[in-house]
Amino acid sequence: MNNAPRVINSRAGLDSVLDSLDSEVMRAVVPTMGALHEGHATLIRRAREHVGPAGFVVVTVFVNPTQFAANEDFDRYPRTLQSDVDLCGEHGADVVFAPAIDEMYPTGPTQITVDPGPLGHVLEGAVRPAHFQGVLTVVNKLFNLTRAQFGFFGEKDYQQLVLIRQMASDLSMGVDVIGVPTVREPEGLAMSSRNRYLDPAAREKAELVPQGMQAGISVAATGGSGDDVMSHVQTFFAERHIDVDYVVVTNPELGPAPESGEGRLIVAVRVGSVRLLDNCPIHLGVRS
Repeated sequence: MNNAPRVINSRAGLDSVLDSLDSEVMRAVVPTMGALHEGHATLIRRAREHVGPAGFVVVTVFVNPTQFAANEDFDRYPRTLQSDVDLCGEHGADVVFAPAIDEMYPTGPTQITVDPGPLGHVLEGAVRPAHFQGVLTVVNKLFNLTRAQFGFFGEKDYQQLVLIRQMASDLSMGVDVIGVPTVREPEGLAMSSRNRYLDPAAREKAELVPQGMQAGISVAATGGSGDDVMSHVQTFFAERHIDVDYVVVTNPELGPAPESGEGRLIVAVRVGSVRLLDNCPIHLGVRS
């Protein structure tokens, strides 16, 4: 599939297109901040498969200022709209909604925002205190503007996925939030728009991150507890001089790790000036 999607920059333009759709048409949205890569392409393909050839797929491209702190990389976050539009067309999007900041926030920052609750203040929320408030607020707006029935998000930003799913459920938004497994580069590194900031030496070190997680999976496979897994992964990173923000094992909803059963290993590390997030499912209490 390689049809050029329609690029819309205004809410009025998006409304006009949505108003023209038959009420039976299934609608999906893939929210992004642009700088698209194969991970995003996978989300778009999954959205197209889900709604079928007669469905409607919107990819949003918006670098949301309210989820960045003052010392973060909002200004240097990569903007690559033309190549993003090309990728969207290759993988089945009907529309790329790429609004300016004043189109999304016409009266300035919103006075009413979405509170992420307790889960929004741990892990990434502890490191970036206002981040998830900004994320949930803009995703709420994008759900409303695109009138989506289905929203597609990558599992790489796992805490974000859990919180968006919880928001959609708790606020009865009528959007089915669908998570898609992390897409990885050949060496195992999770695909991310920020990977382009890695110089060759930093990339070599970054490729150790999935190896560290695999080491944790191996500990769990021999009957290790969540604490055993965390200790082993932290040691793996320390021995390789990788700075760790956190290594945790939780249940799939980010609660305490189970003694046995399905869990989630979640890591955040710093390689040079680049902060990398990754995670994977893990099974505890079962010897292989």
